[in-house]
Amino acid sequence: MEIRTVGIDLGKSVFHLVGLDQRGNIVAKKHFSRTQLLAYTANLPPCLFGMEACCGAHFLGALLVKQGHQVRLIPAQFVKPFVKSNKNDYLDAEAIAEAVQRPTMRFVPIKSIAQLDLQALHRVRDRLISRRTGVINQVRALLLERGTIFRKGRRYLCRQMPLILEDAEQNLSSQMRRLLEQLWQEWKNLEEQIQRLSDEIESIARQDDACQRLLAVPGVGPLVATALLASIGDGTAFRKGREFAAWLGLVPRQFSTGGKTKLLGISKRGNPYLRRLFIHGARSVAMHLNRNEHALGSWMNQLESRAHHNVFVVALANKLARIAWAVLAKENIYRPLPEMQGSSV
Repeated sequence: MEIRTVGIDLGKSVFHLVGLDQRGNIVAKKHFSRTQLLAYTANLPPCLFGMEACCGAHFLGALLVKQGHQVRLIPAQFVKPFVKSNKNDYLDAEAIAEAVQRPTMRFVPIKSIAQLDLQALHRVRDRLISRRTGVINQVRALLLERGTIFRKGRRYLCRQMPLILEDAEQNLSSQMRRLLEQLWQEWKNLEEQIQRLSDEIESIARQDDACQRLLAVPGVGPLVATALLASIGDGTAFRKGREFAAWLGLVPRQFSTGGKTKLLGISKRGNPYLRRLFIHGARSVAMHLNRNEHALGSWMNQLESRAHHNVFVVALANKLARIAWAVLAKENIYRPLPEMQGSSV
């Protein structure tokens, strides 16, 4: 029987494959190394391949597309309902093969090399920021045990640490002083690395036309614009801005039954890093936007007067995300109008 649909369960070095015919019957069950898998798929007629959208899926998917196959990546949570009884690699591959055929299934576009590179920059920068925060907190905790207190934040660390290390009257032993000097040097090295990555991201944003359009949207800076491109590319995987906002997790969770609608807190699905950037951007807009001269001003004033501040910020992030999607996917230029006209994008 001819294989029409293939599900692949990905691993680091071993890949399990299940092939289905036109009627959905299993006609192939195999496991390969990466080299053996590519050699096997190269000899298959054009098929529909399904894989979970996980580490390595984008690279392998691009190779399969070059071989002439159709490749669709599925979020892992959408594959789980198709797994029968107990879990093993072949059952996972079979579930993927069945899920990929569903006409209403949601798929993840394959990322380009440029998108993966940009995503890597953001991930490394985010990890370094976490390390820097850890160093700051450890320095503050060590000094607190010795009666020295200074406020949270990088600025206060920069201002106080040189004075503390040079002050001979501080209640610090020579061993503790050496340890604090090491932490101080570690913090400065992390700061330099983060700044280099930030400069590189800003350089990419200056050279990309889509990023330049996105930078006109309130609350969207080089970090948000490049992270958005790395995550969704041209944005055409979503039909409208509401779908993108839902994917980001900026809409309420539902627990509705019996015709009764019950809305909970935001779903927090999708990309948590990108959602966090939009939330930070919305907080900045809420604080600094001149509401008398911007289209969002009257809407923001009305919502802020009747909603909790955090609810207001999330709603604003939702609106900014939908505007950013429209600018990206429709290749529009953002022009703030003096008054809100019609429904928001």
